[in-house]
Amino acid sequence: MKKFFSLIMVIVVLLLTACGGEEVSHSEDYGLENISFPLEETVTLKFMTSSSAMAPDDPNEKLIYQRLEEETGVHIDWLNFTGETFDERRNLALATGEMPDAIKNAAFSDYELLEYANDGAIIPLNDLIDQYMPNLQAILEHSPEYEAMMTAPDGNIYAFPWIEELGEGRGSIHSVDNFPWINVDWIEELGLDMPQTTEELKEVLIAFRDNDPAGDGQTIPMSFIINDGGQDPGFLFGSFGYGDNWDHTVVTNNDEVILTSMQEGYKDAIHFMNELYDEQLIDIEAFEHDWPTYVAKGQEGRYGLYFTWDKGNITGMGDDYDLMNPLAGPDGQINVPRTNGMGFDRSRMVITSANENLELTAKWIDQLYDPLQSVQNNWGTYGDDEIQNIFEYDEENEMLRHLPLDGAAPVELREKTSVGGPLAILDKYYGDVTTMPDDAAWRLNLMDEVMVPYMQADNIFPNVFFDNDELDRLSTIEADLIPYIHRKKAEWITNGNADAEWDAYLQELDRLGVQEWLQIKQDGYDRSNE
Repeated sequence: MKKFFSLIMVIVVLLLTACGGEEVSHSEDYGLENISFPLEETVTLKFMTSSSAMAPDDPNEKLIYQRLEEETGVHIDWLNFTGETFDERRNLALATGEMPDAIKNAAFSDYELLEYANDGAIIPLNDLIDQYMPNLQAILEHSPEYEAMMTAPDGNIYAFPWIEELGEGRGSIHSVDNFPWINVDWIEELGLDMPQTTEELKEVLIAFRDNDPAGDGQTIPMSFIINDGGQDPGFLFGSFGYGDNWDHTVVTNNDEVILTSMQEGYKDAIHFMNELYDEQLIDIEAFEHDWPTYVAKGQEGRYGLYFTWDKGNITGMGDDYDLMNPLAGPDGQINVPRTNGMGFDRSRMVITSANENLELTAKWIDQLYDPLQSVQNNWGTYGDDEIQNIFEYDEENEMLRHLPLDGAAPVELREKTSVGGPLAILDKYYGDVTTMPDDAAWRLNLMDEVMVPYMQADNIFPNVFFDNDELDRLSTIEADLIPYIHRKKAEWITNGNADAEWDAYLQELDRLGVQEWLQIKQDGYDRSNE
């Protein structure tokens, strides 16, 4: 059925192209060699991209792209999509051969990268990087670990990455996604102490419930979005063992890869969550509501405790909410589970085999890795008369300085003005090329003061580039394994049946292939450490 549907879509696209007289989707061969910018005469490259729904439909309305065109003499003819439409059109273009010169913000999975490379739809980039991309080369020479992560098991590089360094090791800004934000105004109003243990947290939440500080029965003692990365309550699970994170994968200090969701401590954490649920301390919508609903209730000031990356996106940057410290569990354990995240995305841009201007394209993309350009691509720009600016430009020091957000939600402001795609921001840029964003500096300080002292894990699971056979097995196993883990987690929090069903649950994990999954992950981890 899927093959039939794909064939129909291909036929439709070809018919539309034939009937409409649509021009070729890639640019003509300009015969340009030994290029330097700006070009004497403007030429056009044709790129496909995705962007936020909050951004202009035409990417060329963004000041960042207007400046790039002026500096390079290269006009980009964008085919821009948002949401799921982009994935469909991207895949259609590669399937039909009606390909643009390149795809920016490509968002391919590793499996897709290798499949499209094998099909010849996208090209290896190794030689282009060596010959035409000094900005990217400088980054890889400074931080060779990124080249290792870019390189596929066959030795080729098929995509340009996004790199953003903000802190390192345990102190990386990516070490914890789901910060717990607690209503300190309510704690003070009710004469409570900041909880230090899981049992004390339960008592605080009960006080929130009984005293209804939000008024009119609107108080929600604790809320979250189950199984949703930064909004998941897995942070609390660290008080009972290894904890939990978005991919349920932890590396022990003996370099063993384990699945968090099959550890005894995980079951104990589920028990605790069920106690909170039975006491009516958990938002009844926590198992079904979406991001807009989650945000709306937070903006109404209804939460006693909730989880997310940055409170500014939900309850604002006021003093009413503060980061809750890690809690001691029943046996006194305090552990902050680390997220297997880092500021690296392998697949931000690819060049298609239809491209006849490889030198020109590679040199244009290399401009995106210029330090000042990367900073703007990632966060936004300066000097825009029509929209709030992220930066002011310090001409004397040739440096971009972050402006105050003035109450604007950082995510929304950046999505309106930034362009994403391939870029690199190294820690050494801060204080030289740019200032650190206030919200990032604030979060790193919180990480250092509150979280890092209680992180027990020495390592995270790295960004392993598995081969196609491994990826095929992982995706096949995860198609059933992960939904089952997520379903049981939600069920057990609400029904309290974890003890009675635990042995059957472990047996089902085995049946679904968890041991093979763990072995593939372990092999990948061991290779990355060689």
